[in-house]
Amino acid sequence: MFSTAFQANAFQNNAFQIAVLPPKQVGGDDGYITKEELRRIQKLQQKIAARQRKLEQSTKDANAYRKQSIRNIVDPKPIQVKQSKVQSKQEVKADTPLAETEELQRSISYLERQLDNLQQTVAQRQEFARLQAHLRILEAKRLEELDDEETILLLM
Repeated sequence: MFSTAFQANAFQNNAFQIAVLPPKQVGGDDGYITKEELRRIQKLQQKIAARQRKLEQSTKDANAYRKQSIRNIVDPKPIQVKQSKVQSKQEVKADTPLAETEELQRSISYLERQLDNLQQTVAQRQEFARLQAHLRILEAKRLEELDDEETILLLM
């Protein structure tokens, strides 16, 4: 009992104790994220992962196709000698990225931008809550000073 009374923070000089409670949070670092935003973030992350897997697979397929076309050019079979023009067109085509991979890269970057925008919104909401708490503290201090001035005026 006596040990708590003699702690450094046991007594305050003024009668006002300023206690600002943070806004209601879900919990942890994700306290400012609503359930809907959390679902959206998870869906976006799943879409990004799925598209990245598709991109990796299409890149593997394009590399395999390019290697096979090089093998066909290096070791042509007698039947393929007639198709030399077609093979040269395929050779040029194999060096350029497939339209599918470009589309996947665009969609991945679009989804990542959406995810960044959502995370920025959450960060802005968190900063807004912090500023509101700071404003409440300043308002409580202002009211405390105003009350002190009124008390001094009454005593005079």
